Amino acid sequence: MPLEAKNGSETMHQKIRYNTNSPLLLLACAENPLHTLYCPAMSSAQEILQTVFGYPAFRPPQDQIIDALIRGEDAFVIMPTGGGKSLCYQIPALVREGCAVVISPLIALMQDQVSALHVFGVRAAFLNSTLDAHSAQAIEQSLRDNKLDLLYIAPERLSQAKTIALLQECRLSLFAIDEAHCVSQWGHDFRADYLQLSLLHTVFPDIPRIALTATADERTRKEIIERLDLGNAHQFIAGFDRPNIRYRIALKQNAKQQFLQFLKHEHAGDAGIVYCMSRSKTEDIAGWLQGEGFKALPYHAGLDNGTRARNQATFLREEGVIIVATIAFGMGIDKPDVRFVAHLDLPKTIESYYQETGRAGRDGNPADAWMIYGLQDVIKLRQMMAGSAGSDTHKRAEQQRLNAMLGLCEITTCRRQALLAYFGDTRDQPCGNCDTCLQPAATWDASAAAQMALSVAYRTEQRFGVNHLIDVLRGANTDKIIQFNHQRLSLHGIGKEFDNNQWRSVFRQLVARGYLSVDLERFGALRLEEKCRALLRGEETIELRRDINLKTKLKTAKQRTQVQLADDIDIALWEALRECRRQFAEEQGVPPYVIFHDSSLQEMCRNLPRDLQQFELISGVGERKLQKYGPAFVRVICDQLNSVNS
Repeated sequence: MPLEAKNGSETMHQKIRYNTNSPLLLLACAENPLHTLYCPAMSSAQEILQTVFGYPAFRPPQDQIIDALIRGEDAFVIMPTGGGKSLCYQIPALVREGCAVVISPLIALMQDQVSALHVFGVRAAFLNSTLDAHSAQAIEQSLRDNKLDLLYIAPERLSQAKTIALLQECRLSLFAIDEAHCVSQWGHDFRADYLQLSLLHTVFPDIPRIALTATADERTRKEIIERLDLGNAHQFIAGFDRPNIRYRIALKQNAKQQFLQFLKHEHAGDAGIVYCMSRSKTEDIAGWLQGEGFKALPYHAGLDNGTRARNQATFLREEGVIIVATIAFGMGIDKPDVRFVAHLDLPKTIESYYQETGRAGRDGNPADAWMIYGLQDVIKLRQMMAGSAGSDTHKRAEQQRLNAMLGLCEITTCRRQALLAYFGDTRDQPCGNCDTCLQPAATWDASAAAQMALSVAYRTEQRFGVNHLIDVLRGANTDKIIQFNHQRLSLHGIGKEFDNNQWRSVFRQLVARGYLSVDLERFGALRLEEKCRALLRGEETIELRRDINLKTKLKTAKQRTQVQLADDIDIALWEALRECRRQFAEEQGVPPYVIFHDSSLQEMCRNLPRDLQQFELISGVGERKLQKYGPAFVRVICDQLNSVNS
């Protein structure tokens, strides 16, 4: 069925001019004839994909999701970050009559999302608390007049009675609930306002809904479906694998030195995100990185709104910026050229880890997910969980998820296989792109050492933390040991063959594998679990990871440029195209990737389009971008080729 031009009548106070050279209609608002936007007038989603967004084909299952929404059916979508979730509702929004309402959790990101759509010629706007009354009223009137294709709105605003009343006056095409895992009270980014979104099905039963997330285990999926009343929705799980991301996890020894080596040898000049557990640490690390010559900025909920907004805008719109943040940063980040995500503290859950590391390498180019952790991280997280206001059931679930995260850190097999398995995804063969695949972990028969560690915890009545237990094993005579007469234990001094770090490794791995647990009511005392009986009796053996000393581990690596450029790409042309992109981005006040992704620039370098017909074949070049940017980029390419040949 052919798609009718949206808002194509004079009664909408708009003028339409047919362009015989384009399958698009050029739409100009009568009230502002200088502000022209393209409006699709084509027969299929495929044509919109090619002509508006500049992509030749859908990635499965985008086409199935889009088809379901166009038919007016609901959908629940789990798709990796960078997998193209936005197109799944943006294209149906252009096909179906009316305006799509997108529920987005972060106000700060709406402006960039809307700006990016404007570059494609899509009529988009946002309603949030940053707008003054006059601007909000103007957008509301545009919505009533059917002059918008997409409207972004925060969940707390959507649930207001006046907003519901406004939407009931308007012609709506669909509802898109982005970051749908926020509805789950078991999840890592719970937002209470998302609990109100079930009203959409009640108030607007005939408007299709799509809920999207990159992260949800089986329990979270069930809760999303139940709370959003999506029991009859088509479910699409596109897989969780991000093969371009290299997962690397190491023991925390000297955190700043380890991280500095990683940056200098592998990511000098790259954009990245660094996650820390506390607000104070984010500011400390950001200041330290600045002192080391990096452009780094802090981001956490304790900063004032203006500072947070400025730091986020700088990260999004400038190149080579490192943002140091708590988990308050990153949800919905569209920046495609983040080359690394580093965790200087252990995340609470695998969901958090996957969601945060997924912000690296959205453009498909190689990226690193780098993390260091220690037993102290585990103790801090467990103390935080014990002190939370959640129910006992919720606390037990949090502890289980933390144990799973710690287990991922300690495994000696392929990390990607374990990560995918957690989400119910499978991979038959090791990935070849994680640290345990590239440098298989050395292991050792730690049965005797484990028996000593378990025995000393038992003989000291399971009342002491790891430091004291190590002192006993190594034969120290501290005041604490003398106070409790632990120098008289037969175990005193039995473990002198291992140094403190080696014993820490043993205790940490025994905790990770469930032989010991941390008693938070006794300030981190280690307690034996039922699982340890067979090991204590010598009925089973245990292989533990042999931790590598920091000095051994820090090997010089080749420095990497901001983007891994192939040998067939001319560096001078690459930099000239980046400069052209930067100028357009600066003029329009948008991030450079909104103009063109790095992958599009690399394709230009390889294919060397010399006219607009050739330039149109570049991935990411739609009709609007062809006309707006094509001449300038083609001129840069031709000038560069002429300078080489002259």
